[in-house]
Amino acid sequence: MIIEEIKRDENFIKEIRHALHIHPETAYEERWTSDFVAKKLQSFGITVHKGLAKTGVLGILKSGYSHKSVALRAELDALDIKEQTNLPYKSRNESKMHACGHDGHMAMLLAAAKYLAKHKELFDGTIYFIFQPAEENEGGAKRMIEDGLFETYKIDSIYGLHNWPALEEGKIAISKGAVMASYDNFEIEILAKGSHAAHPEHGVDPILIASHLITALQSIISRDIGALENGILSVTQLHSGSTWNVIPDSAILRGTVRTFKKEIQDIIEERIKTLSDSITKAFRANAKVDYKRLYPATVNNYIETALKSAKEVVGEENIVTNFPPSMGSEDFSFFLQKKRGCYVKLGTKKRDSENFMLHNPKYDFNDNVLTIGASYWVKLAINELKNSSH
Repeated sequence: MIIEEIKRDENFIKEIRHALHIHPETAYEERWTSDFVAKKLQSFGITVHKGLAKTGVLGILKSGYSHKSVALRAELDALDIKEQTNLPYKSRNESKMHACGHDGHMAMLLAAAKYLAKHKELFDGTIYFIFQPAEENEGGAKRMIEDGLFETYKIDSIYGLHNWPALEEGKIAISKGAVMASYDNFEIEILAKGSHAAHPEHGVDPILIASHLITALQSIISRDIGALENGILSVTQLHSGSTWNVIPDSAILRGTVRTFKKEIQDIIEERIKTLSDSITKAFRANAKVDYKRLYPATVNNYIETALKSAKEVVGEENIVTNFPPSMGSEDFSFFLQKKRGCYVKLGTKKRDSENFMLHNPKYDFNDNVLTIGASYWVKLAINELKNSSH
């Protein structure tokens, strides 16, 4: 059940969420957001440390004598999207928008922090409230680790939560194993020979080569990866040429790869490089391949406490354990490579109005789940740091 005190605080939580929505900031520029979060935590009597990963905020709440600890994480950053809503709390920052619901994530975690600071008798140990910058594309979680998050602070386990508009409102999806895919990018530069478009025999056409290569790259998933495995390879950019009557001397392909297993990543990277080299050489050109592994797959390694806590809030009938993993990516994966923990999806699919997916310019976080998420965080922290006297 939703905690009654948090339910009574619903309007306060909404106000926080809407204030954050008005002031979206993108990777490593979340200064207003960082200050806002820090001031709220301090007003609850929580110790605040700032500066990890430039704009990161860490709230620390201790109770009792136990050395046990748990970390709960929300994201600070927004997206480079021009908002297309008519909300009274619409973004005031040009072409910036909380289109992924991080405003809601922060509001839920702040609400939980307020409650836990007021009821320290309910747990024994240390709770770390992590407000992480730059989740979108820039890997802020990795930078927090590199800046000493786990070396400076003794964190036993770490938990993440993301709203999910494809999942019915109020349900929570929890499963062990991979829940989000890895995120790799590649760039292939084809080095050919330019010529007059009326005399292609005098040159080597990089656009023709790119066409063959794009087709060949699609064979990797269908022919090099087992049918029961998961993988996506998408070519998303092709840049070449600048006028009608000139065959250019180069072309650039860019794209992304998503998988759940490192061994599948290895196969795809090797095949991209091999096909790029062999196909360009067959056409008397050369290829330079730059393949970057950005985020690993997000793999839950411990779900027991999350499962227990979620059941206490929404009931067993609203727990989904067979929700399919997403081919989207999450830098929470870096935390789970280092610590025990779990990443869950909180359903936000609205029952009585149109739903827009994450990263859509018309998306808005579903305020109906704010008290659910806050209650989940509270139950999770208490269950991880159970006070034996209660």
